[in-house]
Amino acid sequence: MPQFTAVFGPLSATLHGLIVSSILLPAATVALLSGSVAEVLGRKLTIGYGALAFAVGAALEAGATSLTILICGRVIVGVGEGLFLSTLVVYICEISPPSRRGVLASLVQGLITVGLCLGYFLAYGTIRISSSLAWRLPLAIQAIVALALAIACFTYLPESPRWLTSRGRQADATAVWDALDVSSAEREKESLEQARNQPTLPTTLTGHFRHQFSQLRLVFHKTSRQQLLLGMFLMSFQQLSGIDGIFYYSPLLFRQAGLSSSTASFLASGVSALIIMLTTIPAFLLSDKIGRRPSTLYGGIVLFACMSLIGSLYASNAVHAGDGAARWVVIVTLYIYSVMYCSTWALGIKIFVTEIQPLETRAAAAGVAQAANGFMNFFVAFITPVLLAHSSFGAYFLFAGAIFTTLIVCVVAMPETRGKDLEEVQLVLRQHQASSSRLWRLCLRIGRWLGNNHNCEVTTGRTTMVTLEEVDHETIELAALDGVRSQPASRLVAE
Repeated sequence: MPQFTAVFGPLSATLHGLIVSSILLPAATVALLSGSVAEVLGRKLTIGYGALAFAVGAALEAGATSLTILICGRVIVGVGEGLFLSTLVVYICEISPPSRRGVLASLVQGLITVGLCLGYFLAYGTIRISSSLAWRLPLAIQAIVALALAIACFTYLPESPRWLTSRGRQADATAVWDALDVSSAEREKESLEQARNQPTLPTTLTGHFRHQFSQLRLVFHKTSRQQLLLGMFLMSFQQLSGIDGIFYYSPLLFRQAGLSSSTASFLASGVSALIIMLTTIPAFLLSDKIGRRPSTLYGGIVLFACMSLIGSLYASNAVHAGDGAARWVVIVTLYIYSVMYCSTWALGIKIFVTEIQPLETRAAAAGVAQAANGFMNFFVAFITPVLLAHSSFGAYFLFAGAIFTTLIVCVVAMPETRGKDLEEVQLVLRQHQASSSRLWRLCLRIGRWLGNNHNCEVTTGRTTMVTLEEVDHETIELAALDGVRSQPASRLVAE
């Protein structure tokens, strides 16, 4: 945007990446503390304070006269984002009945896409303003929206009934359930009974910071460590799939593909955001019908194909700015990628990561997972313009590799949690982990057996083969979500 460079001067690829990503590193750092803050102050106050900090930072950005002030404002915005973003998903999951949790939690992503769409078209509309108001106005509107969220948290929204129960305020929790019109059958009484037996947590910020170290120890305890590590992996590699690289730099990507003017690239970005918004609405309405695992796996296959295709076109030098069909293939594929991500990975993964955490560490674990997401987001935002400046295809192959790795992990470690009570999810997760562990051990045994018997022993007139049954007579237990079934290993070997 020339109005921006008129104030701050031309930016190198490295400085461009630093300015864009400066919001993300503080967001990731603060997210590490947000879970414990939410346990002390409550969910809605944590969201409110985070939104207030976001508003202050956005106002500083809107009034910035130097890069120093602009970056300071973005750092404050990052602090606010780190406080409220992960806590918001926890809050929605905790006030939602199981039958509607997926749809309600997906509203976060749905509203993000609405804001993304409005932001692109707002920038497209203000680009014709000759003064610096062209970029200051969108930031000022951002500050107003964040302030409205903070006011709503402080004056209107109810507290999480699960958090109230964990603080021994059962009457208040019941009143909130009644106000939310959640039926008694869906209040997950076992969860409330479990929360009632939790140890007392600090009630002051000073006590909170003293308690912080023990909270982190609790999060990394062996009873919750696997869920945490899985959540951190999914949230970080969700970002390494490249979605924010596309969102942050879509005008640059469209110019690289052949849309040379700033107006055309902003319009293409706005159309992309509009398509994303229109497809996200039915996606989150169907989120509790499709399920977390299928949407992640099938969506990941499409995402991998998109990144691989774009990278291959650039690597083969088939994309030319002036003419040719390849540039339109790149543009359409970017649209397909963005739509598929926002209707699958953006919805299912964040809900799944929150659902699988134990109740006593859910908020803290969500904060740690969001921190992992933020650190990876910082890396993607910083490295994308640098990679694009040195290679037209390197970034796309990096993103494709991350998507492929995530698919492999999800096939092995991701059970279906759709429609399950938050406590039932823990049982499902343990069953799936046991099944995956046994399957992995079986694969290792088969691999060792194939290695040891690669060369057949040839004797006079016949070949002697060692069968798997002779190596291992153990029964292979394949744990399914609906029960445990067993079959002898000998049936798996073709005679």
